[in-house]
Amino acid sequence: MGEGIEAVKSAFASGLPVLIFDSEMREGETDLLFPALHVQPTQIRQLRQVCGGLLFLAIGDEVADCFGMPFLQDIHTTQSALDSWPVLGHLITHDLRYDQRSAFTISLNHRDTFTGITDFDRALTVRRFAELSVETSSSPSNQAIDALGKEFRTPGHIPVCREAKGGLSARQGHTELAVAVARLAGCPPVVVGAEMLEPDGDQALSKSSAQAWGREHGVPFVSGSDLFEAAMKDVR
Repeated sequence: MGEGIEAVKSAFASGLPVLIFDSEMREGETDLLFPALHVQPTQIRQLRQVCGGLLFLAIGDEVADCFGMPFLQDIHTTQSALDSWPVLGHLITHDLRYDQRSAFTISLNHRDTFTGITDFDRALTVRRFAELSVETSSSPSNQAIDALGKEFRTPGHIPVCREAKGGLSARQGHTELAVAVARLAGCPPVVVGAEMLEPDGDQALSKSSAQAWGREHGVPFVSGSDLFEAAMKDVR
């Protein structure tokens, strides 16, 4: 466990990618992840071409709170929303087989993007959000929200997922695992990634295949259980 964790921490702290497998008992998926602060179009292109899954931004609970970014599930289940758009009442998330709730919050585009979907546009959105999270980390929430609104708009082409309160002690999803890696590596808790899918199949890439890809490309791999153990030791 130790060598894998140390390799992941070292790579992430250097701005390099890592692979995280959650659990066979959960989604059974491996995510390729980069620290968002260092992302350029090249990294977005790698996620797009190698992974095949959804490109997302995972953010720490404190970042989401600072920017006032709610869970989408909470927005969609407010009484005023249900009254205005009754279809939301028929689409309530209550049947996830691997979790109790979705981690998605609002999606974003930087205001300097065009469509927001190109590698350049998505890299700008991801990197600048990470930079702004650092710049406003000590600011009152109203100032941080104002700064966010000056630079970003929603909806956008970067889906954002926020960590559950309590992190891995409360939920062991890819959002919490990604944020945990960032914290262990001493990076801001803003991480961009995507799920690895079978290139010629219909399923998530198997754990063994993801490990083999990591060995071939020099990308360290860690399981969710080992990451959880390391994160809990770090907290203690």
